[in-house]
Amino acid sequence: MGREFMAATNVFSLFLFLSFSSCKVCFAAATTSSLHEQNLSAQLNPFSPRASLIRYWNKQISNSLPKPLFLLSKASPLSAKDSAILTKLATQHSLSSHLDSFCSLANLFCFFDTEQSVGNHDQDSKFALYSNKRFASYGGSRLSGVDSFKNYSNGLNSVADSFLRYSRDSTGHGETFTNYGNDGNVANASFGNYGSGATGGSGTFNNYDNKVNVPGLRFTTYASDGNDHKLSFSSYSDETNVGAQGFNSYGKKGNGVPSEFIAYSRDSNVLESTFTGYGELGNAANDSFTGYGNSGNTPHNNFKSYGTGANSGIDGFSSYRNGANAGQDSFQSYAKNSNSGKVSFTNYGKTFNPGNDSFTDYGKGSKGRTTIGFRSYSLDRSFVVYNDKGVTFSGYSNASSTPSDNGGSVHKRWVEPGKFFRESMLKQGNVMVMPDISDKMPDRSFLPRSIVSKLPFSTTNLASLKELFQASDNSTMVRVLINALAECERVPSHGETKRCVGSVEDMIDFAVSVLGHNVTVRTTENVEGSKKKVMIGSVEGINGGHVTKSVSCHQSLYPYLLYYCHSVPRVRVYKADIVEPESKEKINVGVAICHIDTSAWGPEHGAFVALGSSPGKIEVCHWIFQNDMTWTIADRA
Repeated sequence: MGREFMAATNVFSLFLFLSFSSCKVCFAAATTSSLHEQNLSAQLNPFSPRASLIRYWNKQISNSLPKPLFLLSKASPLSAKDSAILTKLATQHSLSSHLDSFCSLANLFCFFDTEQSVGNHDQDSKFALYSNKRFASYGGSRLSGVDSFKNYSNGLNSVADSFLRYSRDSTGHGETFTNYGNDGNVANASFGNYGSGATGGSGTFNNYDNKVNVPGLRFTTYASDGNDHKLSFSSYSDETNVGAQGFNSYGKKGNGVPSEFIAYSRDSNVLESTFTGYGELGNAANDSFTGYGNSGNTPHNNFKSYGTGANSGIDGFSSYRNGANAGQDSFQSYAKNSNSGKVSFTNYGKTFNPGNDSFTDYGKGSKGRTTIGFRSYSLDRSFVVYNDKGVTFSGYSNASSTPSDNGGSVHKRWVEPGKFFRESMLKQGNVMVMPDISDKMPDRSFLPRSIVSKLPFSTTNLASLKELFQASDNSTMVRVLINALAECERVPSHGETKRCVGSVEDMIDFAVSVLGHNVTVRTTENVEGSKKKVMIGSVEGINGGHVTKSVSCHQSLYPYLLYYCHSVPRVRVYKADIVEPESKEKINVGVAICHIDTSAWGPEHGAFVALGSSPGKIEVCHWIFQNDMTWTIADRA
């Protein structure tokens, strides 16, 4: 951390020695062999953050139940002297100058990018179970051949891949990305000058970035000046959370470059896609968006100068953003000055909660038989300065549809088996599928309250946060910060009380404010049984199995451990032994929460898709996943 930090460390160590060498200090703390030896020594020091936390727990929690070791293990590992020095640096707003040491000592996750590189290559390659590489000028000027990326970067935290000038000027060269970056956390891939000047061949993206938290994809001058180089995106970014894709100068000046987006961003949460200069000045391009953004939550799509000056281009939007919740699309200068183009919007934006779409300079100045058709297109759309010749609106809705009006597309969504279930399944002897309950987040620790209380945490202080974590504009870190802040600053739902906490003390305070001082916290014991059939063993209803209220806390992606906690009224909470069906051996102890009142849930919620019902008609249960937790009133004092 530098001379300043080391000097302060020595001074503080001398202070501790002079102050306590003549007295005997004793401190009794709850410890266990499961905690690391180095953490044990920190607990025994009365000035360490963990010792302080245990004192705070004893003060705030009125019962004598065993302390939750899974929660205490997430407390800051800082020693007393390091905590004091870092607290002083935080007070002086100078932690940024010591970021490496701050992140290392406090067990933070501060760096999301890698710099590995794979250079030029002129042979067919298969990249299986591969991750975090930079491919510069890879496959350039290739004559035919296929590169295959299978199971690439799957299940990793902070995937950072870069494909620069990949397949540039190649002929008949194919690239296949299958199961790319799935189940990852913060996938960040950049495709610069990808396929530029390529002739023939194809690029295929199947199951790309599915179930990823904060995906960030950048396609810059992708297939620019390409000739009949087909690009296909299937099941792209499905079920992702707060992602951002950018397609800049995509297919620009391309000749017969067809692009297909099939089942793109289905069931995603606040996914944002930007198409800038897409297909600009292209010749006979054929782009198809099928099932794009369906059933998503607040998707934002921005088409700027899309197809501008194109010749005989054909664009099709079929079942685009159906069932989405309050999305927003912007088409600026779309097909402007194009010649003999054809654009078709079929079943566009048929949704129960209408969004806000804007068409500016749409088709303006186009020549020839430019045909723009809207069929079964819903309300709340704005058309400013569009070409009124050749634009047709067929079946334009004056009122938004309900989910049952859109052909049942909501019920065709895929929901992971076992993710939601009925309360009746929690009976001894029942066999059911357990979903993947494993934690995909990077390992991090809470900060001491003395430090976290001095750090900026709001969108109004984003500049200070960027400085603190040395985050450059448009970096993955900036997206991580913005996404977490947006969730924490979201207006609470009706009847909801919520708070984001960066210290265990703050979590205790929130739980106590909702439930009182006689509380306890639980989580599922381990991840055994994930993605398998399991048998339910003995079942215990918390609070006697009566309807109660709880506080559930879920991790958010952030440099330090951050939880989003919220009150959950009218629930029943259960603790159940998880048994291997064949051997009958107990492999886990699961904690499940059943929401009794679902009337305020949206009809598009995955629970109703999986269980085949609608809001308010059924209760919905789910397991508490690894490192998530639920607080309840304790059964005894």
